[in-house]
Amino acid sequence: MTFRDDFELLLRARYPLIYIPTVEEERVEQAIADCAKQQGNRSIYTWDFVDGYQGNPNDTGFGRRNPLQALELIEKLPASAPAIFILRDFHRFLDDVSISRKLRNLMRLLKSQPKNLVIVAPQITIPDDLRDAFTVLEFSLPNAEEISEEIQRLMLGLGQRLSDTVLDDLVRASQGLSLERIRRVLARAIASHGQLLPEDVDLVLEEKRQTIRQTQILDFYPAQEDMSDIGGLDNLKDWLLRRGNAFSDKARQYGLPYPRGLLLVGIQGTGKSLTAKAIAHHWHLPLLRLDVGRLFAGLVGESESRTRQMVQLAEALAPCVLWIDEIDKAFTGLDGRSDGGTTSRVFGTFITWMAEKRSPVFVVATANNIQALPPELLRRGRFDEIFFVGLPTQEERNAIFTVHLSRLRSHTLKTYDLDRLAYETPDFSGAEIEQILIEAMHIGFSQNRDFTTDDILEAASQIVPLARTAQEQIQALQDWAAAGKARLASRGGLGPRISP
Repeated sequence: MTFRDDFELLLRARYPLIYIPTVEEERVEQAIADCAKQQGNRSIYTWDFVDGYQGNPNDTGFGRRNPLQALELIEKLPASAPAIFILRDFHRFLDDVSISRKLRNLMRLLKSQPKNLVIVAPQITIPDDLRDAFTVLEFSLPNAEEISEEIQRLMLGLGQRLSDTVLDDLVRASQGLSLERIRRVLARAIASHGQLLPEDVDLVLEEKRQTIRQTQILDFYPAQEDMSDIGGLDNLKDWLLRRGNAFSDKARQYGLPYPRGLLLVGIQGTGKSLTAKAIAHHWHLPLLRLDVGRLFAGLVGESESRTRQMVQLAEALAPCVLWIDEIDKAFTGLDGRSDGGTTSRVFGTFITWMAEKRSPVFVVATANNIQALPPELLRRGRFDEIFFVGLPTQEERNAIFTVHLSRLRSHTLKTYDLDRLAYETPDFSGAEIEQILIEAMHIGFSQNRDFTTDDILEAASQIVPLARTAQEQIQALQDWAAAGKARLASRGGLGPRISP
């Protein structure tokens, strides 16, 4: 159901108090006005703290700087007169005892009258004593069709016509922005050169990055890495390549559902985060990075609100890749936390969305400690597959050295003994191999010469890999994967067993 369908249903059912969290005041008020017309031209009264009531000549300015008086107007109108009262930013006054009591009194009254009170606010802030009184109704960001209509309306005013390709690119780039931001960034482009050009897509994308940064929940992550930058992990790469066109219209016509996501479990530094970036780049999808810790806020109810905001933003930007790094650290020990159940509620909202989502948001979560993850997260239906990423085999270490040295010394690659390097570095992860090469470069640079195979081996002899310092934890991970609880990312199996 759309917002308008839901809102009209609440009006018909006489829900007295409705709370709509959104920053798009103008757009939501227009949607409410459209619904009011469908409901027999209900009168609309709009109030804010500075100007009081507006739009109705008889009550203009009533309740100015007086939120309690704003509620009293509802009682003064005839009981049989259908009306909708829109209160802007009224969430700031809900903690006041007189406001809270007045709202509960009005709730009883409005059940028998064709009137509804709607609070429009940028976030959900409802005190515990009013939690059962309000019905929260989500107002989504504009979809592709609404954005297309807005751009075409703007072009009509300019007397300009965009090609279908440029229009599609602008619509796709604008998804995830509010209608007001879309208007502003397009107005900026038009002010620059008098019309909209294909290169203005970059301007819209920059606006999107800024918007996402302002949420302080998601990061718009630039992904330049490709599948060829990953050494080894052939089983995982094959699985991903088979799903390269799974977000296309052709796949929908075939009957394929959207891919849901991946959980990558394994040892630190083995390429899990690199894989998330490569997926987004290979599939030509925007990469959003979620720091789960940012979901948690100090105010009651704000963490759940941020979780819903994250979901709304990710779905508005779909199709996209949502990367959740080290998810095990965010939801460790749910039962033992003394935070009033906030973590459990956030986790519940998150996994419910993962199980029920129909939008093309591909979730890539990484974890180092599988034992810390709640079992509900591992249940089938949350992710399409769980892959274990182990230490690279000798063949994979050869490939990793090749990838890095091709980037660092492509013109002298043949001078390095890759087979020897791979053989002499057992138990080293991909990240540790990269650090070996950096250390070898320091050795060569300090002696005013290029670094050699011997320099790389000397650097390797000075580094103790994580596989040896955290031997017990890594052994436990390998045993978990050996029990058949995850699919192996590498054709070499679990990778080398840890040397004692």
